[in-house]
Amino acid sequence: MSPYITFLLYLLAIVGFLGLVLTLNAWLGPKPAMTSTKFEPFECGATPVDFVNVKAVPIKYYAVAIIFILFDLETMFLFVWALGARPLSGFLMFTLALFIFLLVISLLYVYKARILEAVTE
Repeated sequence: MSPYITFLLYLLAIVGFLGLVLTLNAWLGPKPAMTSTKFEPFECGATPVDFVNVKAVPIKYYAVAIIFILFDLETMFLFVWALGARPLSGFLMFTLALFIFLLVISLLYVYKARILEAVTE
């Protein structure tokens, strides 16, 4: 059997199972009533302690979070590349060099934009 057909069958099984679970949840699951509590920012069931101490997170932390996710994904892609690079050919070495180049460029951008220093200020 072709690996593509196996992957397609696996993908169809996952999507089918997901559709089954969502359908059963819609039929059998609880039906919450839309009350004013559902539209509160902390809709976890707990009563807010104080409304005065609710502050927005500064925007500089979002940049750090996005950069963290970006480098984390690059590490995952590098790991997948290392597992799939057998036998090692010139094309694969070129893709690795291109990937490392993009990684270094993005790291230099982070350093040049002083994003990490902005958090400590």
